[in-house]
Amino acid sequence: MKTGLLVPVLVVLTACQQQAAPSVDKPWVRLSAVPGNPSAAYFTLKGGARDETLVAVEAPGAQRAEMHESVGNNGMTSMAPIKLVAVRAGDTVTFAPGGKHVMLFGVKPQVQPGTTTLLSFTFANGPKVVVHARVVGAGDPAPGD
Repeated sequence: MKTGLLVPVLVVLTACQQQAAPSVDKPWVRLSAVPGNPSAAYFTLKGGARDETLVAVEAPGAQRAEMHESVGNNGMTSMAPIKLVAVRAGDTVTFAPGGKHVMLFGVKPQVQPGTTTLLSFTFANGPKVVVHARVVGAGDPAPGD
């Protein structure tokens, strides 16, 4: 048996496996233009090896965090709270301006543009994911723009 082919095959097989748990990619927070008004957090959820449900997002840098979704009705846009977000195995769910997002109420003074703040994601089947989210000011572009 030629062993030279074994290593590349193992590398390819490892690369094709899905991650076991869901993950959070590109998290960021845009601060409100008006101090005291809610700010918003955005990110992309990446599904793991099995279907999951996001049940809560917490932010130690704020008094309260709530998942919301912007919805259009007769030319008007409003926000509606959402309790759960399904994340299918291997899929992505994007939280972005104009769509799903996390409202951050009572943002603490130490959360400033150019810093990071923690976001903690709780899933129904137990996994908890904690990430550092980049903070930008109200008029600043999103990170990566």
